[in-house]
Amino acid sequence: MASLWRLGVLCGAQGGRALFLRIPVVRPAYVSAFLQDQPTPGQCRTQHIHLSPNHHASSKASSLHWTGERVVSVLLLGLIPAAYLNPSSAMDYSLAAALTLHSHWGLGQVVTDYVHGDALQKTAKAGVLALSALTFAGLCYFNYHDVGICKAVAMLWKL
Repeated sequence: MASLWRLGVLCGAQGGRALFLRIPVVRPAYVSAFLQDQPTPGQCRTQHIHLSPNHHASSKASSLHWTGERVVSVLLLGLIPAAYLNPSSAMDYSLAAALTLHSHWGLGQVVTDYVHGDALQKTAKAGVLALSALTFAGLCYFNYHDVGICKAVAMLWKL
């Protein structure tokens, strides 16, 4: 918000106020025009900012998705030491699901940020989905037919 206020001061906008007054720092019209790459009449021009496309129907869905990503990240912080202390089949499958979901969301963001063009982006996202499905299936196969993730990591550490 402070950066928007500074932008308003630099451009001569009249919307800047002190933060402790709980009044909007920049008028919504200035922010809206800034984010949509359309100049506000009577104001200086700004550089173009290209935002990632929003594929969610509402801001609540985006907020819930962001919260879910953070929950999985924090869950992984607890799962890894727990898997070391208590290796079990349930821990193996929990790790398989959490690691796959975490990497799927991360690779999805890389595709969103760095792959341009609708057709190419859809193809890349389909590839990420296929890779995530194969990863989860492979980890589940490894857990069922072999020693499991926890014991495999412990065996690697013994080397």
